[in-house]
This record gives sequence, structure tokens and C-alpha cells, in this order.
Amino acid sequence: MCSLNDRIQRVCEEALQRIIPSREEKIDTLSFVNSLIEKLKRRLEKLGIEAEVRVEGSIAKDTWISGEKDIDLFILVPKEHGREAFQRVLEAAKTVCKGKFLEAYAEHPYIHAEIEGFTIDFVPCFKLESAEEAISSVDRTPFHTAYVKKHLKSEGRREVRLLKRFMRGIGTYGAEIKVGGFSGYLCELLVVYYGSFLNVLKAASDWRGRVLIDIENYYEGRAEEALKIFNQPLIVIDPVDKNRNVASAVSREKLAEFIVASRLFIKNPSIRFFFPTEPKPFNAHEVVGRMKSKGVSFVFLKTKAIEAVPDILWGQLYKSQRALKGLVSRYDFEVLRDAVWSDEKTATVFIFELQSHILPAAKKHMGPPIMKKRDCERFLKKHLSSEMLVSGPRIEGDRWVVEKRRLYRNVSSLLRDLLKDGGRSVGVASFVSEAFSSSLEVIVNEEIIDFYLSNKDFALFFTRYLIGKPVWLQ
Repeated sequence: MCSLNDRIQRVCEEALQRIIPSREEKIDTLSFVNSLIEKLKRRLEKLGIEAEVRVEGSIAKDTWISGEKDIDLFILVPKEHGREAFQRVLEAAKTVCKGKFLEAYAEHPYIHAEIEGFTIDFVPCFKLESAEEAISSVDRTPFHTAYVKKHLKSEGRREVRLLKRFMRGIGTYGAEIKVGGFSGYLCELLVVYYGSFLNVLKAASDWRGRVLIDIENYYEGRAEEALKIFNQPLIVIDPVDKNRNVASAVSREKLAEFIVASRLFIKNPSIRFFFPTEPKPFNAHEVVGRMKSKGVSFVFLKTKAIEAVPDILWGQLYKSQRALKGLVSRYDFEVLRDAVWSDEKTATVFIFELQSHILPAAKKHMGPPIMKKRDCERFLKKHLSSEMLVSGPRIEGDRWVVEKRRLYRNVSSLLRDLLKDGGRSVGVASFVSEAFSSSLEVIVNEEIIDFYLSNKDFALFFTRYLIGKPVWLQ
């Protein structure tokens, strides 16, 4: 019978066979990258723009996973040229994108493009002597690449690939706003620090409270100072910039998921942690049955797709989700659970699972204690003449009480009325508000079935939502 260590090793070897890019894939990818770099270089030279073009990220560090098509092309311009040069180099980049790009803005403009099956970010930054001169986060990226290449040898790159694929399998990979998880650079640093994929998991299994990792010992003997500076649950000091936490994007939820999954894998290793089997979407009868079995109400706010780069889109979706949850809660609809889905191409759906989408016509409202004379006078003056009064005022115990008619007893009416102008006044983000103004549908319970059956991506998402547990948990 195999020992636990043998089982872990066997699973890791199986995963590695599937995630290390083949020689042919490497040749094809690097050939495409080099060709793109040369095209952009020629265009920059033709326009008389002084700039250096480099590939950064996992491609440059040889830590990418087979099948990944994401490429980061950085265009480094001399610092003395100023930010005005960024727009000029992006105009040059547009000419090699064949029209398939989105211009976006994070700390400064960049271009997100789709070319020959690859997803490319063209990112301008300053060419600097040290990361301490960085003006924006992207200025540090070339230094990140250099640090990882220096500290990761061939075996270490294998370990990074295992950690990245494990993270992806359990749903914690990606520092983008949509995920709130672990970046590729963070995975690389964890392997540099702990030495191997398995050591990272063993360490994570015992993480308690807030965790501080300082590879270059910038805060040696001053851990409390670092914990005060960085207000996040996981703190990994950037080895090229002591003032930055590489793990700042990691949410408490994603950190907790990684800790739990690490414990479970070490106890019972399985390839499902790396390559989980997605559930088969429920059929219409199963979906309706699952929804009804909970005895609650499901409310869906469906709208058209919002055209924006992913980080902008998901930032606006999550902001709007919080605003919408606050809105329905203020009108006494109890939110048990909520989520947001978008395929980023055709549609967006906000999901609110409510105790009930219909409330009683009246609600009880507690007034002030009778010993507060002036408060009582104001309370009586307000409610005795109110058209919303149903019963009272009366005294219960030592307080005034009234029963008032609700403004909204049906959440659908509430949402249609308060979102007909897009919902900016209640905190809905600008792009989402525009979509609401032109294409909002408020859907309740099984009315969602037509859309569910027409969109496979949403069907899978909602199936997973109804199952309600991670796909890797058995």
C-alpha cells in the first residue's frame, strides 16, 4: 500500500504531465511573442519613439501553464519623457492589434487585445534603474521578472506550476478584482520562500491569524511595524519594494479557501484539486426543484453585457452588488445570499436570495421611551397625521409604537421603481447604471428558466451556486 507521501508525489507527477508546456507549445508561443515584439519595435522606430519592448510575466519567467494564452508586453520609455509618451506608444501598439483591442485605464492607460488566439496586454511603463523609483505598480514588473528568474531554477519552476494549477483548480488563482486571489508573482514568491509546492501547502495548513512573509528581511525584528503598515490578512513583502504587499489583493475568503484546500490535499491527495470535475448543469426540472426546496425567493436582475476591460467591469459589478444589497435590505427584505455573474460578452445577472420577495403590508415601528418628552412630542406629531399610519400610536411597555404601511411590499416593484433611472442615486456604478437604464429585467424564481436554458455559462454558474460547495470538496 502506498504511503501518503507516495500518493502526493504520484498526484503531483500526474499534474505536471498536464501543465508543463510541450516543446512545440513553447516554440509556437515564443515565436508569436517574438514576432509581435519585432512588429511593435519597427512601428515605434518608424514613428521615432524611443522605447524598449519586453515580454514580462509568466512567459518571461517560464512559469506559465500549458494552454495559457496570456501575454504581457511592456513598453519601457525613458522617465524623462513623462507620461505623455505613454499615449504615443499605445497608438503604435494599436497598429499591430488589427482592430481587436480595448483601451483601458488602471493607474495609466494600457491596451487589452485579442490576436491569433492570444490575449495580450500592451502596458507602457518607465524604464528605471531600481524599483524604488517606481511611480506606478507596473514600473516594478521588470524588477519582479528579474528577481524571480534569479531565484527560481528549473525545479523551482516546476513547483510554481504545481502551485498555480492547484490555485486555479480550487478557484483562488488570480489577483484580478473578479477573483481577489493569488497572483502568479505571489505564487512564485511563496515557492522561493518555502522551497516547494508541498512546503507551501504544509505551511499554509498551519497559518493562523495574520501572516507575515518577508523574504529579504526588510522588517527583521520589526514585525509589529509591518503588521501596522499593511492592513491585510496575508502580507508578503515585495522583495524589490519593501513598501508593497504582494498579497494585498487576496481576500479573506480566498485565503481561507486556500488554507482549507491545502489541509485537505495533504490529508487526502487527489488530482481533483488541480483539475476539478465541473458539475453537469441541472435540467429545468432540477433547477426549479432545487429553488423551491429552499423555501426562499430568488430575485434576478438581468441586463445586457457591459463593455469594459475585466478589472473595470468587475469593480463596477461588485460595487453595484453591494449597493443593491443595501437597497433591498433598507426596505426590510432579508438577503440570505447574493452573487453576480457575467460572461463579459452578452449578459450580466445579479442574484439575490431573499427570505421572501413579498412582505406584509404593514410593519411595526418602535418609537422613543415615554421619559424622553421632546422625542415623544416629535414622534406623535409625525405619526398622528401620517397617511402611512395603519395602527397606533400606542404604548407597549414604556415606548410608543406605531404600525406603518410599507412603501414597497414586493421587491420587484421596489427595484423597478428605484432603478428605472439606472440606480446612480442608490450607489449603482456608472457603467452598470447605463445598462440598467436601457435593458434591466427583474426576474423572480422560476421565471429565470428561459435564460438559464439559453446560456450555458450561466447555467453552470447557477448550478454551482445551488449546489453551494466547492467542486474540490468531497
